[in-house]
Amino acid sequence: MTAQANVAPVIIKRKKVIKGGGHHGGAWKVAYADFVTAMMAFFMLMWLLNATTEKQKQGLADYFAPTIPILQASGGGNGAFGGDSIFSEETLTKNGTGASVVRVAAEDKARGAIAEDTDSQNTAFESLNELLQGFGGESLVMENALEHIVTRITDEGMVIEIFSWAELQIFEDGSATPTQLMRDIVVLISEISKTVQNDIAIGGHVRTQPIVLKDNTVWDLSQQRATQVRLLMERNAIMAARIKRVTGHADRENAVHNPMDIRNDRIEIILLRDVS
Repeated sequence: MTAQANVAPVIIKRKKVIKGGGHHGGAWKVAYADFVTAMMAFFMLMWLLNATTEKQKQGLADYFAPTIPILQASGGGNGAFGGDSIFSEETLTKNGTGASVVRVAAEDKARGAIAEDTDSQNTAFESLNELLQGFGGESLVMENALEHIVTRITDEGMVIEIFSWAELQIFEDGSATPTQLMRDIVVLISEISKTVQNDIAIGGHVRTQPIVLKDNTVWDLSQQRATQVRLLMERNAIMAARIKRVTGHADRENAVHNPMDIRNDRIEIILLRDVS
């Protein structure tokens, strides 16, 4: 009896659980994210509207403009076009892409014709280049001449570049007097040019002088050299009317990185593309 009296009583405490009012979930985060995204899109739209030009805005408006009008009244038929064709200028919308569908088709045809003409001219230029390279086996003189010539086809036309080497120059040093090598090259290019009717442009380039001169003559010298080439071509039966431009570029457009390199002494003869 005494042992049982000394045992401490067991006390059980029960906590009251109140349901409700706890965690409500993360639905508000989704709503907030949607709000932030919408605001970001809004300000981005405002920025784009401020950054674009009126022409660009009109282009965007034209892109979303409907090209098939919905007529409220019949014009002789039960269809959406009231009896007119889809390609009718009266049926298409008056502004935006609808009014220009027929014109765009014509422009596409014109672009196709231009691309075809460009391809044919490129083919002609490539044939001229092959003809030019073919002269290399005729004589040692022509073989040496071709070592001073590079060609390339550009948007402007076929560029024939004639340049000096340290061992053999195309002009007398510091003057506009062409060497015999240059005369032979011009004769060769003149013969090639007679096989086509393209107009011609001539440009002169010179290297930078190693010392600062009181009178810098690079502009005059490049112009004079280009003029000498023009005169040589005219003497070789190139009609003066074909030569549309003679330009002196001085030392402003270098062919190699070192502006004083003799390789920068050069002449460019361009057979211009026919844009008519």
